[in-house]
Amino acid sequence: MKTVCFISICNLFLMLTSTIFAQEEDNLTSSEWTFSAETDLYFTEPFIFLPIIIADKSNLHLEARYNYEDLKTFSGWVGYNFFGENEFEFFITPMVGGVFGRTNGIAPGLEFTFSYIGFELYSESEYLFDFESEENNFFYNWTDLTYSPFYWLWFGMSGQITKLYNTDLETDRGLLLGGLYQNFEIGCYFYNPFEDEFFFMLSLSTEF
Repeated sequence: MKTVCFISICNLFLMLTSTIFAQEEDNLTSSEWTFSAETDLYFTEPFIFLPIIIADKSNLHLEARYNYEDLKTFSGWVGYNFFGENEFEFFITPMVGGVFGRTNGIAPGLEFTFSYIGFELYSESEYLFDFESEENNFFYNWTDLTYSPFYWLWFGMSGQITKLYNTDLETDRGLLLGGLYQNFEIGCYFYNPFEDEFFFMLSLSTEF
């Protein structure tokens, strides 16, 4: 029984991998740079301003963050995009980053988006290896699961594990409501709504 399950899992992995690369080839025709900017605002104590700049050109992914891994800390990332657009859409980016500032280290990371008939799963994660002490190594993750009844409106759930804003909870869990107006997206997050340590976060982003 275990052998049958293992073979089935291998076949599923091979089918998914072949689909990814087949769809990727169809989407590698674009050689233009695309840019996007995002700002996350944490209404916490202290107030946190977290800007992110992203540049993509076909498979190449570049990203710069500030106040992400720690306050007063910059990180620069380079990654490789796998993407495809059929009824099932996906965007997967494994990457590696250098972290400098109040925290210094190196971090492998992963971002992915899976979309299907209005549902979307987005996640970004990294594991930071701190140069000063192994005790400061940490895992970061931010995951959203949403449903869009209209292209300009979505809602769902969010969870995050972060060192930036510490609570007594290992994972901050919350609700989100997002919208699109012209070329601008806005996301409103309400984390830990049933806990004493609740907080709000606002996400603003655009492409140019």
